[in-house]
Amino acid sequence: MTFASENFVTLAIAAIAVGILGWGFARSRPFGKVGLLAWLQSVSLMLPWLTFFTLFALGIYVNLVGVLVLLGVSTGIYIYLGKRLREMAKDLPPGAIPKWRSQIPSSDAAAPEAMDSRTGDPVPQGIPTAGLAPMPQEDLDIIKGIFGIDTFFATETVPYQEGVIFKGNLRGEPTETHATLSAKLKALVGDRYALFLVEGPDKRPTVIVLPESVKPAQRTTTQSVLAVVLGLATVLTTFEASGLIQGFDFFSEPARWQECVLIAGGLLTILGVHEIGHQVAAQRVGVKFSGPYFLPVIQIGSFGSLNRFLSFIPNRQALCDVAIAGPLAGGALSLLILLIGLETSHPGSAFQLPSGFFQASALVGSLAKLLLGENLQQSVVDVDSFVIIGWLGLVITAINVLPAGQLDGGRIVQAIYGRRTARITTVLTIGVLVLASFATPLALYWALVVAFLQRDLERPSLEELSEPDDARAAIALVLLFLTVATLLPLTPSLAGTLGIGG
Repeated sequence: MTFASENFVTLAIAAIAVGILGWGFARSRPFGKVGLLAWLQSVSLMLPWLTFFTLFALGIYVNLVGVLVLLGVSTGIYIYLGKRLREMAKDLPPGAIPKWRSQIPSSDAAAPEAMDSRTGDPVPQGIPTAGLAPMPQEDLDIIKGIFGIDTFFATETVPYQEGVIFKGNLRGEPTETHATLSAKLKALVGDRYALFLVEGPDKRPTVIVLPESVKPAQRTTTQSVLAVVLGLATVLTTFEASGLIQGFDFFSEPARWQECVLIAGGLLTILGVHEIGHQVAAQRVGVKFSGPYFLPVIQIGSFGSLNRFLSFIPNRQALCDVAIAGPLAGGALSLLILLIGLETSHPGSAFQLPSGFFQASALVGSLAKLLLGENLQQSVVDVDSFVIIGWLGLVITAINVLPAGQLDGGRIVQAIYGRRTARITTVLTIGVLVLASFATPLALYWALVVAFLQRDLERPSLEELSEPDDARAAIALVLLFLTVATLLPLTPSLAGTLGIGG
């Protein structure tokens, strides 16, 4: 890249950043002091990203300690401002405080509206559909009785498939209102219907009551068999990847399987911890989450796994918890293994890597510089097996945190920023993967997987109006930041500045 093009990229990044911040400030000004605080809250989390990547584009290295300090300080400020805003909200009418996440259009109102096939009325996107038989009149009359002036004051009833849409005014907190209405609904009609509290195409709270038949389908015997087959294939591909790393083909020389056990076992452990994280979080929030459909790939062992929700999701916070738990557990273990490997590496260690390999990841390269120091200036660097395991684990985790569709990252974005933003990031992610495929065929493979299997967003939650709290949003943004830092390579000039490469 020439000096002129580097300047152009830097100026483009700066222009986009200034534009986003300026747009947010303009939207916040009409709200006065609380608007300014909401804007500052958004700035507090954007600042580390902008600082790191702008300096990165300029070829200026911010070491690991500096990055951690930036993230820690910005997260603390973000949470503090969130508490201040909630305190101020107690004395203000609803809608008087603009949430920073709402400054990014997140409702489906701006997207093309879904239309009911019988009535022609618009319905919120993503809501599951049932058959065409209308709700029995006696059930409709009973359900109308759950509403009240202190919860949700229904002003209009619109038939929708086998259910019904109630438009009106929300009179209480979304979480409490949904719990109250759901309890009343269950007391009157049992478990035959599910109640959704969502944002309608007109950006107003809307209640949708649908039959239980729209709940997610359970895992079939065929799907269970497929999951087992994919799991066994993943075991084989992790052994093959381990063999290739050590310079031989496991499929051609299976008798050397013992040489593959350490790396293959490490990768399978990371994959298992990732899945355990999902399942523990799912049980804690009371949802059913399917077992994994592992995706085997020879080059790195696995691309991770695909999972499905097998029950309704209570709210966006529950979606966030389940989505974050897997990569947080697997990523933390991978990072720990990498750090142990770098710390224990010494001349004569099991693997010899060209020092240029450490240019492939900004995160790994920075950690290697911190722990290996001058050794990275040699043409070949001796590293422990744990470096390979941890590095591959971070890559697999980062791939699953890409903000697309029903990947962990896509679910995180949907939970925090809303469905429209998640739809935009899905398209952008697939586009970036297609471009990256010119450098590595693995990117094209993953782009096809996402495009054909995971591009659809997760279903709306039963209570879709409440956003995850500030702490979860901060954790999610740090996770997304580390994902980018893992997959983003160092430029040759920056690698030279760091002293990486012979």
